[in-house]
Amino acid sequence: MADFARDIETFQQTYRAVVEQVRKVIVARQAVIDEVLACLFGGMHSLLEGVPGIGKTRLVRTLAAALHLSFRRVQFTPDLMPADITGTEILRLSPDGGKAFVFQPGPIFANVVLADEINRATPKTQSALLEAMQERTVSVARVTHELPSPFIVLATQNPIEMEGTYPLPEAQLDRFGLKIVLDSPSQEELSEILARTTGSEIPAVKPVAGAEEIDAMKSTVRRMPVASHVRDYVARLVVATHPDHPAAPPLVKSYVRYGASPRGAQAILQASKVAAAREGRSNVANDDARQTVPPALRHRLILNFEGQADGIRVEDILTQLLEHVQPQS
Repeated sequence: MADFARDIETFQQTYRAVVEQVRKVIVARQAVIDEVLACLFGGMHSLLEGVPGIGKTRLVRTLAAALHLSFRRVQFTPDLMPADITGTEILRLSPDGGKAFVFQPGPIFANVVLADEINRATPKTQSALLEAMQERTVSVARVTHELPSPFIVLATQNPIEMEGTYPLPEAQLDRFGLKIVLDSPSQEELSEILARTTGSEIPAVKPVAGAEEIDAMKSTVRRMPVASHVRDYVARLVVATHPDHPAAPPLVKSYVRYGASPRGAQAILQASKVAAAREGRSNVANDDARQTVPPALRHRLILNFEGQADGIRVEDILTQLLEHVQPQS
């Protein structure tokens, strides 16, 4: 128990150091930074949504700069092909004059991968990430290649109502642990952004954590104990997102076509463990789970025709879900 307490303390120190570096550049709500880091230390991938120019790419770049990890950026465009991401086999001449196919790794072979404007590529190209995100491997020409550890995909997307965007397939969305929504900055935040980005000096970010530290922090999160009543609460929340379940709230029964998958429950628990660790606690509380429900489930609820026609917001459904399903004492 004493060793785990020291691990929690180390987690806190490293977490704060990373946040400090990110804060040098990024002006954003602390919740946004915490949600991105919950994916990093919880072993999940992250989907960031917001209008162009709001700082999604800059946030990911700044996080990568604060880490001793390999980083690659992929700009998703309509003409991007799957092999441009995963890599392909190319024909090379050997010194003795022979020829052989050699695998040329794509940009997916990095610790931190920025999939920029992911929903500007076609669904076929988007699906090229499925195996990498789930299995941490890439299969090309019947050969499976392991991806480095740690491995995280941080994808940005513009709202799907914008011109030139394609909705992500449901299977792709489900592989993102959290969907993080970036709102427009307030007047005070915008003034601070201008001060940091248009002055003579640009804040410098230094790396404060590498692969070894991050793997250790992920191990700490995995070992975080979760009481049975918290697990049961998360399970009750997720099953209540299914319209045919007796415990589903009215908005779910009326407007949801498909509810959240077990990955949604896993995402809630993993992010809740990170929340407890960053606060120095060695247990997960119900409040940790409640705060994590919106980013973990907002991209996993599929509205039916009536929900789309009536303009129902998933956020309102999740608000009612949290009111309807209460923790049991």
